[in-house]
Amino acid sequence: MGIIRLRSVIQCPKCGNKKEEIMPENACVHFYECTVCGELLKAKPDTCCVFCSYGDVTCPPKQKRIKC
Repeated sequence: MGIIRLRSVIQCPKCGNKKEEIMPENACVHFYECTVCGELLKAKPDTCCVFCSYGDVTCPPKQKRIKC
């Protein structure tokens, strides 16, 4: 297994704002509030978390290939 990346740039689908965030190593994040427009992002139905839905890097559990 390679290096686990803990930073992901998450992009709000409503306003387009991009922000780099640090992801938790052992958990999935199901909700995220955009720091610009206040939109509450929720994980898409086919993904485990907001980072897998809206980020440029998948969450650490997915990177480790373990179940979220």
